[in-house]
Amino acid sequence: PSPTTTPAPDRTAEMRRAIAAAMSRAKREIPHYYLTKTLDLTAATAWLRAANEERSVQQRLLPAALLLRTVALALAKVPEFNGYWVDGAFKAGDGIHLGVAIALRGGGLIAPAIHDVDRLSLDDVQASLLDLVKRTRRGGLRGSELTDATITVTSLGELGADSVLGVIYPPQVALIGFGRIVERPRAVDGALAVRPLVTASLSADHRASDGQRGSKLLAEIDAILQTPEAL
Repeated sequence: PSPTTTPAPDRTAEMRRAIAAAMSRAKREIPHYYLTKTLDLTAATAWLRAANEERSVQQRLLPAALLLRTVALALAKVPEFNGYWVDGAFKAGDGIHLGVAIALRGGGLIAPAIHDVDRLSLDDVQASLLDLVKRTRRGGLRGSELTDATITVTSLGELGADSVLGVIYPPQVALIGFGRIVERPRAVDGALAVRPLVTASLSADHRASDGQRGSKLLAEIDAILQTPEAL
């Protein structure tokens, strides 16, 4: 493909082979470790519901936009997951550019980037996400969107699995995944309650970080989601 567009539909098989080769290399060369944390989205979903009551259908915020903004703010506090492993050392990204895993209609996944997500408003994150999905599926991405993601985020949505443990896309050093949001029983202040929960996962490169810092990142994501009005 040209450096300024996504592959045409008849190039999908070639693209999938290239992605498979990169993922195979990643599993061979990157010492992955995995962490998961169950997040309570009661505050986040209640805030979204209230915010959307004041918006038109076209302007309503999606949980995916909320999660992307949350990840970006958490990475600003735990930055060693935002960047690349190059020449035997970690190189920090020049911004927080989230690669968003998007399924192609012809099969396969691609993860173009939304740039500087920590500097965008929640509405801008959503507008960028919707625009990215539209342009990805019609083959209209810019070259920079395909090459400079500093970390990848994958969200399985309502029809997805409960959790995802992804493979890091080199030279990135981490991938964050979110399963589907489901209502489950949970102990709250000594009583049983039904809460909307999501499993967040972190796949990380042990050369660039460790489990303690990975736990810190997931804890930051959790903390930010408990005060969604600050987003």
